[in-house]
Amino acid sequence: MIARLRGTLVERDAAEVVVDVGGVGYEVTCSTQTLAGLPAIGEVVTLRVFTHATENKIKLFGFGDAAERALFDLLITVKNVGPSTAIAILSGGATVRELAELIARQDARTLTKIKGVGKRTADLLVVELHERCEALLLTWNVDGAVTLVARAPTGRPPRHPLLDEVAAAMVGMGWRPVEAEQAVAALIEAEGGGEIAADATLESLLRSALRSMPR
Repeated sequence: MIARLRGTLVERDAAEVVVDVGGVGYEVTCSTQTLAGLPAIGEVVTLRVFTHATENKIKLFGFGDAAERALFDLLITVKNVGPSTAIAILSGGATVRELAELIARQDARTLTKIKGVGKRTADLLVVELHERCEALLLTWNVDGAVTLVARAPTGRPPRHPLLDEVAAAMVGMGWRPVEAEQAVAALIEAEGGGEIAADATLESLLRSALRSMPR
C-alpha cells in the first residue's frame, strides 16, 4: 500500500496530478486545497497518500498536510461517503479547520451550504463525527498543524515524523492524546528504543499501535 509519495510534479489539472518517482508516474487525485498549495511543475512535491483498491482499479488520493489527511480519514468512515465524495467535500469551499469545526458544533444547516454536502450527508457527519472532530481540533494549532498534544512531550529528543503522524491519526480516530502517546511509546519499545524500520509506513505503524491498545 502506498502511504507517501515524494517526487517531481510533472502534470496537473483541475483534480489530479502526476508525480514522477524514479521514472514512474503516479496519478493522484487531490482536493482543491492541496492543489492550491502545490509547487510549480518540475518542482519536488511530497504527498501523503490514501490508496483505494477495488476489483477493477487502484486509485490514489493525495494530501498536502496531516490535518487534511486526518479529516479525510474520518469522513470516509461515514456511511455513503467514499474517498471521491470525501475529496469533493474537502473541495467544497470550507477550509479543513472550518469543516471540522462545523461538524464538531453539529451545524448541519451550514454544512449543507458546502458544495458536495446534502442534508442527509450533513446529518450523518454531525451524528457520527462531532465528538471525533472535537478531539481532532484539539490536536491542531491555528494554522492546522499538529500541536504538541499529539507529539513528543517537551524535553524528549525528536522522534521520527511518522510516529507523530501515528499519534495524530489515533487522536483523530477517537483515542485520547495520552492513549495515543502510550501506543507510540509501545512502538518505540518494540523497536528496542531505536529508530523505526526504513520501510515502515504510516499504515503499518498505525496497525501495530492499534494492536497494542486494550480492546
